[in-house]
Amino acid sequence: MAKKKTVKYKAGKSSNNVEENAAIYVVKKNGNGTKSFSSILSFSHKPESQMTNFEKMAAVEDGISKEELQKLKEKTSMDYDKLAKALSVTRATLINKKKQEKFNAGLSERIFSLADLYSYGYEVFEDVSRFNTWMFRPNQALGGKTPFELIGSPFGRDEVKNVIGRIEYGVYS
Repeated sequence: MAKKKTVKYKAGKSSNNVEENAAIYVVKKNGNGTKSFSSILSFSHKPESQMTNFEKMAAVEDGISKEELQKLKEKTSMDYDKLAKALSVTRATLINKKKQEKFNAGLSERIFSLADLYSYGYEVFEDVSRFNTWMFRPNQALGGKTPFELIGSPFGRDEVKNVIGRIEYGVYS
C-alpha cells in the first residue's frame, strides 16, 4: 500500500492540509545539464514544448497533416480510438484523411497542443515509455483521474501540464 503524505497547499491567505498518496518522480539531466528530445511532429529541429508561441502559431496556421498525426500516434503509442478521444473528434475524422491532407485549423491546434503536452512530458520524464505509462495511471493531483482522461479539453491539458511542471521542479505531485 502506498504511503500517505500530508501536504500543505497555500492559496492566497488561506492554506489547506490534504492527505494524498505519496509519489516521487526523479528527473535526471544529461551530463551537460540539458535534456535532448526531438520534435514529435517534425515542424522544427526542437521539441514542440521548446518552440516559441509564434512558431507554434505558424505551424498550426499551416495545418497539421495526416502524416504528422501518424508520427504523434506512433510516438504516443495510442491507437485511433484513444487519439480521437484525446482530440474530441470521431475516429473517422482522423482515419479518412489522405497522407498529405491537412486537418482544419481547430483540429490542427488540438493536435499540436497534444504534441506539445507529450513533448513536455518526454523531456521531464526523460523516457518516452515511462511517460506514456504515466498518462494512463490515476493521479491524486488530478482528483484520482488519469492524465489521459483530462486531455480532451484545453483546461484538462493545462492541468496535466501543471502536474508535469510540478514533477519537473520536484514539487510533490
